[in-house]
Amino acid sequence: MQLSKEMILAKANEVSKNTLMETLDIEMVDYGEDFLVARMPVTPKVHQPDGVLHGGATAALAESVGSFASHIFTDLEQYFVRGLEITANHLKSVKEGYVYAKATFLHKGRTTQLLDIRVTDEHDNLISVCRLSTISLPLKK
Repeated sequence: MQLSKEMILAKANEVSKNTLMETLDIEMVDYGEDFLVARMPVTPKVHQPDGVLHGGATAALAESVGSFASHIFTDLEQYFVRGLEITANHLKSVKEGYVYAKATFLHKGRTTQLLDIRVTDEHDNLISVCRLSTISLPLKK
């Protein structure tokens, strides 16, 4: 059974309850054939002491959306997904509003996946560029 876009987003947000994603108010907001988008509010809870978005919170947003993208495009009855490595280059500061992370695949292999994650603000300014590699491993039966 093919799930609708709305059902996929609702399921992703439901399984985020009581996790880091809920703590940071990360929400999956858009999904397409080869991408997933999440957003996170920029509030004092994700600020550095000087009042701008913390790079660690940005990396958590990027890893969350990238990992979910790998999950969506993997047969979870046969495999589980884990992150291998994340890199983040922070280009611009943000003090308030929302940031959006769009994960797209650079490589979608059977075992490893590589995702490009662009983090932008509400005005589509590029905030960070991230790369995430994930691995799909067989479930032990």
